[in-house]
Amino acid sequence: MIQFDNDYTRGMHPRILKRLTETNMEQAPGYGVDRYCENAANHIKKACNNPDIDVHFLVGGTLVNLTVIGASLRSHEAVIAPSTGHIFTSETGAIEATGHKVLAIPTETGKIKADQIEEILAKPENVHAPKPGMIYLSQSTEFGGVYTKAELQAIRKLADQYDVPLFIDGARLGQAMAAHDCDVTLEDMAELCDVFYIGGTKVGALFGEAVVITNDKLKKEFRYLMKQRGGLFAKGRILGVQFEEMFKDGLYFEVSKYAVDMAMKIKEAVLLAGFKLAHPVVTNLLFVELTYEQFEKLSEKYIFNPWEEHENHVVARICTDWSTLPEHVEALIEDLKGL
Repeated sequence: MIQFDNDYTRGMHPRILKRLTETNMEQAPGYGVDRYCENAANHIKKACNNPDIDVHFLVGGTLVNLTVIGASLRSHEAVIAPSTGHIFTSETGAIEATGHKVLAIPTETGKIKADQIEEILAKPENVHAPKPGMIYLSQSTEFGGVYTKAELQAIRKLADQYDVPLFIDGARLGQAMAAHDCDVTLEDMAELCDVFYIGGTKVGALFGEAVVITNDKLKKEFRYLMKQRGGLFAKGRILGVQFEEMFKDGLYFEVSKYAVDMAMKIKEAVLLAGFKLAHPVVTNLLFVELTYEQFEKLSEKYIFNPWEEHENHVVARICTDWSTLPEHVEALIEDLKGL
């Protein structure tokens, strides 16, 4: 079976595996205070063009989300998010388990607009309801969409006006920046966000995410909060080695672009074959409308994520990544044509 269901089906990029093997027998301090984590953080600071940011490494996205949100909000505060946001749909109530409500804004695209956010922030204070205390977005979104710089600037303006932090989930930030029409860079992210993270798990690492904090208030004692949430990794150097390798010479951006290029190749074939896309495709996620018969036929050879099920068709999520083989893409294209 050929898997196109997610972007973490294989282990890690060979260069990362090689580097982990090379450094395996070295001894290093624990909990992320080793030279590899320091070097990786410095590479990220350089990529963000901001030496004053704090960089911390955690093992996974859900852990990042609950740690950052739990650390940023007071007990009576809630987080604003799209209804498609990972913290609302796919984390088993992790945020609610920290005692914070998710205020979900309905969206069919995965993106929310500044005026939708302001509708919540501008409501009169009500002591009987959770107070909005943070804005959460995903870049790219769960539907593969990308916020433009102008859209983020408008949301940043709101965050400043209402004095709430802006947090961006960057599990697929690499693929977002590789999108052909994306005008947001890492430097922009560091300028516009109070905190964001650079995803590694879905961008070629074995595991790991790099949390970037620009807001001085959120920097304070963040490692204590990481430890409290179970996020302070004893063998932290394993995270440092991976991010050092990804950022020392641009590997992170290279593999992200490759994933998007593979998706664009499939997109072109899908449209030429007469299939419809349920959502616009700009990153490494494609949402293709198939009849149930077509889906079942393709499922004899491929594994897709059945994202939406309707009366007459299913929306199959086809996901490419750093390890997608060109021959698998060609085979899928031919089989789509054959349908």
